[in-house]
Amino acid sequence: MAEKTYLQAISDGLRQEMRRDKRVYVIGEDVGVYGGAFKVTLGFQEEFGPWRVIDAPLAETAIVGSCTGAAIMGLRPVAEMQFADFVSCAWDHLVTVAAKQRWRAGTPVPIVVRCPSGGGFSGGPFHSQNPESSFAHIPGLKVVCPATPEDAKGLIVSAIEDPNPVLYMEHKHLYRRIKAEVPDERYTVPIGKARTHQEGEDVTVITWGAMVYTAEEAAKQLDDISVEIIDLRTILPWDKQAVLESARKTSKVLVLHEDTRTGGFGAEIAATIAEEAFEDLDAPLKRITAPDSPVPFSPTLEKAYIPQVEDVVKGLQELASY
Repeated sequence: MAEKTYLQAISDGLRQEMRRDKRVYVIGEDVGVYGGAFKVTLGFQEEFGPWRVIDAPLAETAIVGSCTGAAIMGLRPVAEMQFADFVSCAWDHLVTVAAKQRWRAGTPVPIVVRCPSGGGFSGGPFHSQNPESSFAHIPGLKVVCPATPEDAKGLIVSAIEDPNPVLYMEHKHLYRRIKAEVPDERYTVPIGKARTHQEGEDVTVITWGAMVYTAEEAAKQLDDISVEIIDLRTILPWDKQAVLESARKTSKVLVLHEDTRTGGFGAEIAATIAEEAFEDLDAPLKRITAPDSPVPFSPTLEKAYIPQVEDVVKGLQELASY
């Protein structure tokens, strides 16, 4: 057990799997000699060689397409998108080919697509998106969004083990900001199982990724309100049981995510609670999200765009007093 950053935890989990299983390889832009845009794969090419840590051209379509073919032939590729935004270039291969292959032919497609996502560093509209809800609509894919270093390591291992295509959304704003004790040994975190980040009695916050810490900071400012925080960890498949249990426990629910509002995954959560736990609620369900616009470049505008602690504090107070 050692204290590690979120980034180090991802790197450790990936390195351990590459040492354990020679079928695992990494491919992406600048992942080899340079060590990745954010240095997750720093030193990997020296240890594993250029055939298992492959520097690819600027062609996300080719990267994911080659991974799909390699996975069908028995390998376990891990593709890195330098930024999650660029995964749109590989949409056809992911959605039309990889996600459908097991349904059409029974063939496992064990690929992992690492997607550094999220804002908070003035990256602008092309380097700050949270595209998880776009892929959560696609049968055949899995989408994970770890918030803690411990989960980041355990979920990258689970994603590599999984026989289905997995999009691994790693939030850039957590990379070096969040540290925690992480086991040195290999372990897995189950895909599709939520985690109770904080127990509470009065209001439930359902969230994932970097917004877990925004919710936590908001809860600390409310001495008179007991806030339960559910970290979803995975949004496809998602832990409906854990969400409904917490909703029934507190009877007041706030859904919080950094993605835009319309069609965001929070809408699916809200609809499910309305369908299956409506009579257990004591207040209308509330959503706090980014607005329906691209991510601004200006630091001031980006702060107004991304849900802030004060936004969550206000939402929790409104629910508690309803």
